[in-house]
Amino acid sequence: MTNISPPEPTRRVKLSGSQFLLLGTLCAILLITVIWAVTVWTSSNDVPMSKDGWIALGLGTFFSLVIGCGLMALMFYSSRSGHDEAATPKIRKDDT
Repeated sequence: MTNISPPEPTRRVKLSGSQFLLLGTLCAILLITVIWAVTVWTSSNDVPMSKDGWIALGLGTFFSLVIGCGLMALMFYSSRSGHDEAATPKIRKDDT
C-alpha cells in the first residue's frame, strides 16, 4: 500500500481595496433590487390575474428555464469537446 499524503491547505487570499469596493457595490445593488422587487410585488396585490394569465406566466417561466439550461449545457459541451479552440486560430498551435 502506498502512503497518500493529505493535500496541503490552501491559503486564503485577502481582498484588495478595489475588490472590497466591488463586492460592496454588488451587495448594495442586490439589496436595492430585492427591496424594489418586494415593493413592486406587494403594491400589486389587489390586481386580479385570470387563469390564462397564470398559465402564460407558468409557461413563460418553464420555457425560459429550458432555454437557459439548454444553452448552458451546450456551452459546457462545447468547452469540453474542444470546439472553442477553433474559434481562436491565432492562438492555436500547429501540429507541425
